[in-house]
Amino acid sequence: MSLDTLHDIPVKDGIGIMDVAVFRLSKSQPRSGEVLRYELSDAVIEVSSGGYGMASIYDYDIVIMVISQLANAVKKHRLGQGEKPGKQYRIHASDIFKFCRMRNGGNQYRTLDAALKRLQGTAITISSDNKKKSTRRTGYFPLLGGAKVVSRTDTGRIGRVEITIPDWIYEAVNHYDDPEVLTVNPDYFLINKGLARFVYRLARKAAGTHEAVYAFRTVHMRSGTTREFKKFAHQLRQLIKTNDLPDYDISERPGQDGPLLVIRNRKQLESPSS
Repeated sequence: MSLDTLHDIPVKDGIGIMDVAVFRLSKSQPRSGEVLRYELSDAVIEVSSGGYGMASIYDYDIVIMVISQLANAVKKHRLGQGEKPGKQYRIHASDIFKFCRMRNGGNQYRTLDAALKRLQGTAITISSDNKKKSTRRTGYFPLLGGAKVVSRTDTGRIGRVEITIPDWIYEAVNHYDDPEVLTVNPDYFLINKGLARFVYRLARKAAGTHEAVYAFRTVHMRSGTTREFKKFAHQLRQLIKTNDLPDYDISERPGQDGPLLVIRNRKQLESPSS
């Protein structure tokens, strides 16, 4: 699959896994060999990690890049502007850094190598009771189908990387009538805190152009955090106080069974009809 200028293409993500953390939110906890389990109303989702540790929400930026590039290539193909994309494509490390808004420095090359290893070792299993209605794909889904370094620079840094797109991403993006992707604000990559990134993902899937409400305890459960609820709630309230997510305003209101996180699309708030 050929590459366009990455900063010119829309940022896309897979809609089916935007409302649970299929990664760890912290950079400091490798969580090697752990399994996260989410029992939702429409499915059970498990996330398992390999020997290199569980992929982080920051590692997942590479998956977002893969989805975005594939979606752009599929769109061009359907417009008669290119061949149908395959499941392998090559990209230079510097282009990954540009797309993910990462500084191009020596440490980033070591971070990239580790991220690719963790992504290949982290897998999602989604199962659903046949009696439950679910729009999620079920099965076993690796975050990446494979990746290998195909060239290095004169100084030994990673040059070009060949990435294999896993079947679940390839099929979701190529679903002709209704691709299973959502456009994400590119400023998502500038969000520093893992929890803030996760809340944005919740907002993008659930609130869309309107409003969504989650119990604090639901956000706590779906984040996969090891932090106790009281400390997590404090962290969430700090995020609400800052209220600087792209596209969405967040606030707290009381609920019958505990505090609620209210997410509203900022354009709706600015509309005279809202």
